[in-house]
Amino acid sequence: MPDITLISGSTLGSAEYVAEHLEEKLTEAGFTTEVLHGAELDELTPEGIWLIVTSTHGAGEIPDNLQPLFEQIEQQKPDLTQVRFGAVGLGSKEYDTFCGGIKTVDRILQDRGAKRIGDRLEIDVTEHEIPEDPAGIWIESWINLVKND
Repeated sequence: MPDITLISGSTLGSAEYVAEHLEEKLTEAGFTTEVLHGAELDELTPEGIWLIVTSTHGAGEIPDNLQPLFEQIEQQKPDLTQVRFGAVGLGSKEYDTFCGGIKTVDRILQDRGAKRIGDRLEIDVTEHEIPEDPAGIWIESWINLVKND
């Protein structure tokens, strides 16, 4: 089982690039990782550390490739009290629903008992042409939280 499972949800691929960048940083820090671009509940173990990286689609929704996972979590109501997670969202402050995808993911996971590690990162893609840059800065402090948790 990997130390950290990265789960990305993306419409145009930006969140996938961020997840892959964060995987590199985590590997450099000595963690074993697995990346799933759009996961289903039966692919995940209900324990360990998940790092969710998702964009926001439509009117503040989770992207289509990640929607099934969170529908399954809401319908099946698994016990996620053994899951700790990080949350990284991409969006545009030009919309009222800025980072709505990661906010929904965060709420659903905590409703099922998962515990977020650190603060949620919300990246405004209109301010950061390369969203990997702020994510790379954020992951350094998140790694320290994971190691000291």
